[in-house]
Amino acid sequence: MSASARLPHILVIGTGDTKSEELLFMADVIGKAGGVPVLVDVSVLGDPPYVPDHSKHDIAAAAGTTMEAITGSGDENTAMALMAKGAAALVRRLSDAGEMDGMIALGGSLGTDLALDVAAVLPLGVPKFIVSTIAYSHLLPPERIAPDLMMILWAGGLYGLNPICRAVLSQASGAVVGAAKACERPGRQRPLVGMTSLGSSCLSYMKLLKPELERRGYDVAVFHSTGMGGRAYEAVAAQRGFAAVFDFCIQEVTNAQNGSVAVSGPDRLENAGRAGIPQIVAPGAVDMVDMPAWQETPDRFVGRPYHAHNRLIASVTVPPDERRAVARVVAAKLERASAPVAFLLPTKGIQEWDREGEPLHEPDALEAFLDEMRRAVPASVAFEEVDAHINAPDFAERALEIFDRWVAEGIVEKGQAA
Repeated sequence: MSASARLPHILVIGTGDTKSEELLFMADVIGKAGGVPVLVDVSVLGDPPYVPDHSKHDIAAAAGTTMEAITGSGDENTAMALMAKGAAALVRRLSDAGEMDGMIALGGSLGTDLALDVAAVLPLGVPKFIVSTIAYSHLLPPERIAPDLMMILWAGGLYGLNPICRAVLSQASGAVVGAAKACERPGRQRPLVGMTSLGSSCLSYMKLLKPELERRGYDVAVFHSTGMGGRAYEAVAAQRGFAAVFDFCIQEVTNAQNGSVAVSGPDRLENAGRAGIPQIVAPGAVDMVDMPAWQETPDRFVGRPYHAHNRLIASVTVPPDERRAVARVVAAKLERASAPVAFLLPTKGIQEWDREGEPLHEPDALEAFLDEMRRAVPASVAFEEVDAHINAPDFAERALEIFDRWVAEGIVEKGQAA
């Protein structure tokens, strides 16, 4: 049922035995903002001083167990993992039944751990808010963050309400109601093509490809491959949200191999293939590692070609042996795909800053990558060299030719007129 047909129902998730004051305050704000709060209790040891709409016993049952078994499981980590399993199952059931329009969860590290699992089972477009003492922390693995998750730091509120805590909780509670009222859920009027890239100063093929794909009757979503963008791409792919993908910026694989914080999780470059989505793949920007521009350059990269994109992010090239290693990792990931894969290898360069005269130009290192890629690509992947730079029109045109052939052969769903 759409939010326009009734007041939005907002799940308020937390441990009512320890955070009842905060949760009831949030429920009150949600009600005053025009929503219907639905209290979901994930307490383990005690009971809340109110009757929740979904009790901890409901959560345990959804996990296929009982509260007695959960409390006797041995430690708080195991107990909360079981509660997370039950909460995710119950919330997904409510979502599928159209009985909820958004969620907000409150917690420290334990509550955040549970809330991440809950958010991950909800479709893109269902508002998901987490008020957390570890919001935006590197403690959060990228692969556990839902693509449209919103977080706010639970500042100054670990034990009870105070003016700072009220400001944070009221903002978050009002925001989730507003999001539920205003959100346009993604539809499927036209097939969706996923594409990865960086900003156009580095990779610009999307400027050529996007209008051409739209003209063919497709919607196109371009993901910024600087860690969380790749994570969002992988999350949508895992849910079979794409008709096909142009995964042309796989730099996050290199980042992961070299200890960068700009990572998307260990399953980068795997979910489309696992989900049976046809892929056209290219090695955009795999020659460089992104790092915070505001930190010291790691010792292993001192002296390497370096480019500061802005005050937040900088890039440094990896040496030839590291490029060969990345080529092997990419090939191994593509070999696992259960749908057609075409790999395009642009021999004239793989990002704008590697051109002659640019700061990351290293022709010998590029040649080492090209050589290893030729050796590593498995027979199951349609491999083709393109005598062009990745940003050149010839490269984009060849990718479109492959895509058009796949459409004609029925491998990719046919586009719909606007």
